[in-house]
Amino acid sequence: MISTQARADAQRLWDYQQMHHEPRPCSVGIGLGSHDLGVADTTVDLYRRGMMPLIVFTGATSRTTQDRMPRGEAEHYRDRALELGVPAEVILVEPHARNTGQNITLSRALLEQRGVDVASVLLVSKPYEERRAYATARKLWPDVSFVSASTPMKLSEYFDSIEDERLVIEMLVGSLQRLLIYPAQGFSIAQDVPGEVFYAYERLVAQGFTGRLVSISPTPRG
Repeated sequence: MISTQARADAQRLWDYQQMHHEPRPCSVGIGLGSHDLGVADTTVDLYRRGMMPLIVFTGATSRTTQDRMPRGEAEHYRDRALELGVPAEVILVEPHARNTGQNITLSRALLEQRGVDVASVLLVSKPYEERRAYATARKLWPDVSFVSASTPMKLSEYFDSIEDERLVIEMLVGSLQRLLIYPAQGFSIAQDVPGEVFYAYERLVAQGFTGRLVSISPTPRG
């Protein structure tokens, strides 16, 4: 049973991850692989709106996706885009990335190999990964302008779409932890984390939503 407090704290983390960037035309759109096919749907919608002439789908498999996307996240995203009518020639697939950093570095390498001139990227992620994806991309590809985007939806709607409340909350906790600790490791730029967000994160960890934490913990605030 998920408590009312846990849902409220999850909402704080969800709201914080939203960047509220206004989509604008970019050189390329990069759809970050995950368990959520909504990322592919949103990337297709942005393509149809003329926000990018080229799409890169990036992602291998993870413990969350190995059963539902056995051929790799990027390949399944590509299939979804083709089903929705996107021409095959505007889709590139990067099938090896296993984390957000690799999503960025391997997509960059693929585009360089193809001779694509990239000045700006529309970065499409899960709703609770917007800020972390942006912070990672800014660190690893600093000479490019990034716009962060995701499927516009409420947390309650996302719970319903994934059908696993605990998994979603654990993903939120894991994403916030990485946002806290990765700047010191050189994986992302630092983001200001308001106290109420940090303490919501701490409460969720204390309640056992730890399934997506990495081993290094952030330094507690005084």
